[in-house]
Amino acid sequence: MNVVVVESPAKAKTINRYLGSDYKVLASFGHVRDLPAKDGSVKPDEDFDMTWQVDAASNKRLKEISDAVKASDGLILATDPDREGEAISWHVLEVLRNKRGVLGDKPVKRVVFNAITKKAVLDAMANPRDIDEPLVDAYLARRALDYLVGFNLSPVLWRKLPGARSAGRVQSVALRLVCDRESEIERFVSEEYWQLVAQLQTPRGDSFEARLVLADGKRLQKLSIADAEHAERLKKLLEGASFLADSVEAKPTRRNPAPPFTTSTLQQAASSKLSFNASRTMQVAQRLYEGLDIGGETVGLITYMRTDGVQMASEAIDGARVVIASHFGERYCPEKPRHYATKAKNAQEAHEAIRPTDFSRTPDSMKQYLDGDQYRLYELVWKRAIASQMAPAEIERTTVDISAHNDGEIAGLRATGSVIRFDGFIAAYTDQKDDADQSDDNEDSRRLPLINAQEDLAREKIDATQHFTEPPPRYSEASLIKKMEELGIGRPSTYAATLATLRDREYVTIDKRKLIPEAKGRLVTAFLENFFDRYVEYDFTAGLEEKLDRISAGELVWKDVLRDFWKDFLNHIEGTKELRVTNVLDALNEELAPLVFPQREDGSDPRICPKCGTGNLSLKLSRYGAFVGCSNYPECGYTRQLSADSAADDANANNEPQDLGKDPLTDEPITLRTGRFGPYVQRGEGKGAKRSSLPKTWKPEDIDHEKAIALLSLPRDVGMHPETGKMISAGLGRYGPFLLHDGAYANLETIEDVFSVGLNRAVTVLAEKQAKGPGRRAKPAALKELGDHPDGGPITVRDGRYGPYVNWGKINATLPKDADPQSITVEKALELIAAKAAKGGKTKAKTTKKKTTKKTAAAKKTKTVQAED
Repeated sequence: MNVVVVESPAKAKTINRYLGSDYKVLASFGHVRDLPAKDGSVKPDEDFDMTWQVDAASNKRLKEISDAVKASDGLILATDPDREGEAISWHVLEVLRNKRGVLGDKPVKRVVFNAITKKAVLDAMANPRDIDEPLVDAYLARRALDYLVGFNLSPVLWRKLPGARSAGRVQSVALRLVCDRESEIERFVSEEYWQLVAQLQTPRGDSFEARLVLADGKRLQKLSIADAEHAERLKKLLEGASFLADSVEAKPTRRNPAPPFTTSTLQQAASSKLSFNASRTMQVAQRLYEGLDIGGETVGLITYMRTDGVQMASEAIDGARVVIASHFGERYCPEKPRHYATKAKNAQEAHEAIRPTDFSRTPDSMKQYLDGDQYRLYELVWKRAIASQMAPAEIERTTVDISAHNDGEIAGLRATGSVIRFDGFIAAYTDQKDDADQSDDNEDSRRLPLINAQEDLAREKIDATQHFTEPPPRYSEASLIKKMEELGIGRPSTYAATLATLRDREYVTIDKRKLIPEAKGRLVTAFLENFFDRYVEYDFTAGLEEKLDRISAGELVWKDVLRDFWKDFLNHIEGTKELRVTNVLDALNEELAPLVFPQREDGSDPRICPKCGTGNLSLKLSRYGAFVGCSNYPECGYTRQLSADSAADDANANNEPQDLGKDPLTDEPITLRTGRFGPYVQRGEGKGAKRSSLPKTWKPEDIDHEKAIALLSLPRDVGMHPETGKMISAGLGRYGPFLLHDGAYANLETIEDVFSVGLNRAVTVLAEKQAKGPGRRAKPAALKELGDHPDGGPITVRDGRYGPYVNWGKINATLPKDADPQSITVEKALELIAAKAAKGGKTKAKTTKKKTTKKTAAAKKTKTVQAED
């Protein structure tokens, strides 16, 4: 009996069915070791020696694997066919080699398969190989680089830029792309331009549009007509002109299909067409790859989804051509197969493109076996892959040049249109344009009526329309991934994780699918660009990626690459020790001037304090992050948050306290103000003044005297509890609206409830809270059931007070931000549960001191023994 190790339990079950009883397939549940998140895990002074740590959950898996290997005839490592998969196999093998009496002289082989089908798995088992050492070396170099940057650069940020969370080798460069685009938008100066369009008619009564392209003897550019006066003059010229079709040219063109998906193009298409973020796309693709129950048989529906290759295996191409002929017709199948080569920078092309494992499994035939997300993504993959082998679309593009004559003056117009003569691959799949590719019009796609050369055309009307140039669009996840790929930053397996990190660190926020840098993200980027510019340069990061690829190919020694990097990087780190916070603030004030000092409507100096009129505004730092304050502090206490919204409010309203009237009882002034923590209302002046922050759902511009009085009157007495005779009050606290009775709190849903809740409803809410138990909430209903844990007990996805989470027994693991609860797989859930369990020991230690002390000691002893093994 041979032991086969794969990553996931779903994959293990499927492969075990294919291999039969002579094999025992076990799951590692992803990586089994990692560098401890503390200083000293990578030791540059000891030839980059790396200390690896096994967490409690992985230790259990490894014991199960080692016990099975002891009783086996050999070990087969069958993890994913990429750098990470090779690393997992290496880690498992290293741990087993360090355990006495486990491996001995038993044969160890590595197998890889690009698809989880019976044929692919059996073919791989028949062609084993050894661990790819250069690929492992590339993994070690990448992991060491990421660690050295993160654990040396992040502390510099913490010291010099309080409130910053972290920096990373790839994440910081991706963040710079987002921030640089925001700076472009801020610096952009919009320009006015005009366009003139004539609505003309053929002698046969058919109407069409033509655009003015030539005037005053010059060919017009986009900004040539710069004002209304110029536009009106040309409009009058056309309104009095006669029109002649000078020439009509029809050109047949061919449009070829795009190649099958790579990881990045799949993420881009899923974002554009399905509105999936990168993480959601990869989670669904993982399930399609690992296999689903299709009519009683577990089958992988797509090939491996982490790849930058665009080629397909010859047998897959043959299968696609058969389906094209049968489903679309012989004409749609080209004479020869299509072969593709990637254009992406530094692409490795080690694997096939993402494609269906069997083209005969059409999306419609698979729909009954898939959930909504799985079906939509499978349909996308199938259509793109089948289209890549189809005939080109045949399109006829027509251009009509028209002259306008008016009393000796001549202007030129042009009408364009196109007709699809044969749809070809478009019958299966069409791409969706990126934001940057969207043009002002879609005239090329219009169909023109019959127009003959040298015939007169009648004028129906002339339209002159005003336009303004627009700044470049903010990145979406899809366009950012595309840009990172073009620059050679990161790899297919890193895009989703990089974007998730930027969101989790609160460096960017997503609004209408656009990435908007938060203030802290822009501060970090500005700091790095000023003091660590080389390490956020696009070419430098892409160059490192290229070196990692050369390590994979066996062309470079991984420790040589680390030595070259570390020498310069350490000097940069050391150079910041003498850097004063004032130097940092001066640099950031200049770098982020449009954000920190936005122009004011009255034209006054945006750097002068609007409160005292003499102090200079500047960035200030606190333990909670950056804010804007006055140089005359403490005499002048002006502050405001550092954000685009608060800066705009400050620029427009001059940030003076806004008078809302007087309190009817105390006659004290009530004002609306903005502080470092946001807008608030205040009654009175000085230390005795009462203040109340605005609820998150209330905007400063909507605050009037009535609302301010209501906020300042909180907490509000609701009435005496009928059982205890004690007062129930409603208020607004740090965690939102609440009810308070006899020291016990209960949450209210909205701020409006604070002002409207009556005694009966308040008693009911308090009773419901009490029924759930002190300090506890009733377990929410399951949003999704994922099946049983390998150790027994159901795994569910639930929606809690702080967002959706995975539950198994007493372990609750919060889902990552922007993760769709319905797309969470059992493998992802197990990973989250394992990570939570590994951190959970300290929490339990507080409850039963005596017992936990013994367990902790035992745990430490176990870890020591394991290290010695």
